[in-house]
Amino acid sequence: MKTVSLRGRVTLTAALVSGIVLVLVALSVHALFGLVVNRSENTVLTDRAQLARELAQNGVTPEDLVAHVDTRSVRVRLVLADGRTFGSLDHRLAEDSTTKTRLIRLTGSGALDGGRLTLQIDTPLLARVQSRLGVLLTVATTSAIAIISLALWFGVRRALEPLDAMTRLARDIARGHLGRRLEPSRTDTELGRTAAAFDEMLDALEGALRDTAAAEARARASEQQIRAFVGDAAHELRTPITGVRSLAEAVLQQPTDTDPEDRQRMLLLLVRETHRAGRLVDDLLDLARIDAGLQLRREPVDLRALAAAQLDSMRMLYPDTEFRLTGDAVTVSADPERITQILTNLLSNACQAMRDHGSATVDVRRSESGSSTVELTVSDTGPGIPAAARERVFDRLVRLDSARDTRPDGSGLGLAIARGLARAHGGDLACIAPESHGAQGAVFRLTLPA
Repeated sequence: MKTVSLRGRVTLTAALVSGIVLVLVALSVHALFGLVVNRSENTVLTDRAQLARELAQNGVTPEDLVAHVDTRSVRVRLVLADGRTFGSLDHRLAEDSTTKTRLIRLTGSGALDGGRLTLQIDTPLLARVQSRLGVLLTVATTSAIAIISLALWFGVRRALEPLDAMTRLARDIARGHLGRRLEPSRTDTELGRTAAAFDEMLDALEGALRDTAAAEARARASEQQIRAFVGDAAHELRTPITGVRSLAEAVLQQPTDTDPEDRQRMLLLLVRETHRAGRLVDDLLDLARIDAGLQLRREPVDLRALAAAQLDSMRMLYPDTEFRLTGDAVTVSADPERITQILTNLLSNACQAMRDHGSATVDVRRSESGSSTVELTVSDTGPGIPAAARERVFDRLVRLDSARDTRPDGSGLGLAIARGLARAHGGDLACIAPESHGAQGAVFRLTLPA
């Protein structure tokens, strides 16, 4: 990119335009002067000729006629009928076709009758006047261009001071002095708008720098969380895998005369550990799908009917627990299998927290804040969750130290999966204060778009 001085370019351009305009004006003045002179010449010749005719009619002498008509700007030559000649105009000049000349014949009494009068403009005098005018215009135009150029050179420097201020500010910011701004007093001018746009650009750049720093911090935190998650997942998988390996080795090392009941018991333990490892792997796969963008099979779902069917299944698994369903019939667009997975997780956690005794209630209704949201609330009569841990329970591989963590084979991934599934539907899952729902244990609220 060419880096010619802006000050020099502006000065040169303005001086060039001004010079062209002044030259055109000078030429116009010179041409106009020539036009005026030409008209004046015709007028003077006409006036002198009229005067000569009048004098001839009055019968003046040739000497008096020449004295009155022959002036500084008009030369005359009078030739009488008898051949006598008067006037200051030489006969050779009178025959010059390049000079404006007028020839008239006089009539009157006396010697002037029949005389020929030649009138001619004094061209050298007019030429000198026009030449002086040309010199004057040339000097005036040159002086004006020089003065305009000097004025522009110093004026443009002052006019470009805001750009110099922008340059200094940009260099200061490049050195790390952030936060400074031009802050123009007026934004309705070209430089004011430029300065305001410059400040907006600086705000955007600093915001981008802050966002980049925040994104890097989040990336580092996410990387640490992933490392911790992988380590915890490996630790969680180690226990069932170790159990499976130990039981398998024990089964292989049993003598042939082992009691069949002992062998059956060990095989059942082996199957149980295998199922535990399989559930953990399934949970990890669900989390991976949620992180990658879970594909849902949406269809109209009667949320109350789906909850009623799930409660029937839970009654068979936990016969000592009382299950209740309240609320209204509400239809949502959702994946029924994933909503069932959320309900199963919440109800299973509630039953295990209550040690298979107590009651769990599922309430379905439209949100009181607006008809565009549906709320499904699961509450129990268990020991509840401390307020400080109501958000932490949704972290991955988290088990509370309270009485709710009574699951011998829980992975600590269920609530994280449930919240991920809820958010994949455009909703959310939260643990709320039991007082807000009139309960005494834990309360989980699932919100979905209606």
